[in-house]
Amino acid sequence: MSIFLNENSKVIVQGITGSEGTKHTTKMLKAGTNIVGGVNSRKAGQTVTIEGKELTVFGTVEEAMKETGADVSVIFVPPKFAKDAVVEAIDAEIPLAVVITEGIPVHDSAYFWAHAVATGNKTRIVGPNCPGVISPGKSNAGIIPANITGPGKIGLVSKSGTLTYQMMYELRDIGFSTAVGIGGDPVIGTTHIDALEAFQNDPETEVIVMIGEIGGDAEERAADYVKANVTKPVVGYVAGFTAPEGKTMGHAGAIVSGSSGTAAAKKEALEAAGVKVGKTPSETAELARQLYQAL
Repeated sequence: MSIFLNENSKVIVQGITGSEGTKHTTKMLKAGTNIVGGVNSRKAGQTVTIEGKELTVFGTVEEAMKETGADVSVIFVPPKFAKDAVVEAIDAEIPLAVVITEGIPVHDSAYFWAHAVATGNKTRIVGPNCPGVISPGKSNAGIIPANITGPGKIGLVSKSGTLTYQMMYELRDIGFSTAVGIGGDPVIGTTHIDALEAFQNDPETEVIVMIGEIGGDAEERAADYVKANVTKPVVGYVAGFTAPEGKTMGHAGAIVSGSSGTAAAKKEALEAAGVKVGKTPSETAELARQLYQAL
């Protein structure tokens, strides 16, 4: 089992003919992802051959779904066109839209998120500004390197792309059911809580690792959720312990307001919910390993 993505997922790439789309489609195919086509309205009807596989470029997501049975779209569309691309995926009711694009204006992200809610939440949005979702050995939708870990029993949800990769590498001896990079923007689709709920319900996931960062209150809310709903062991890491207070760091979402939003406040909230929190990524990986070995 895995969450959001499995070996039967049929993936299309919006922006397949762009340089990023082509590059990462190549990598996803190498990882065994079942890519069934692409979308670019200006190149509809053309085909592209990537990794020896001939892929049709469709004019719309709806058409691609109708012709291929696609149920996942990975979106590599430049920021100024990304809102329309995500809205198109939502209107086609594709079950999962993974928005890789960085630099989408917050107003646009808020618009397509609200549009998804208003139309009945039929499309799960992951991102934007995220590395995507990988179920190692089964499918990879996004830009997470597929060769750093294998399938296993750990579920990972992370705001940070690079820390996703580090945690997967450090725990490669155990492996992962699914890793979800949710992105660090202020407005995102899938949250820590959504992923925690899915991992709690996934029989193959035995330990959950959650990576947050300073700013906002997502980790505090996740801590409340863990306390009330999660029975599996959870390990946490909060990036930004050494950040000067009151400074905006890195991701646009990392803005500290009052005492909530600081790494210390998040660590306190998580530990109060029974989550073990590491001070460094390596320490966090070690805590996860110990919990896993104790099962």
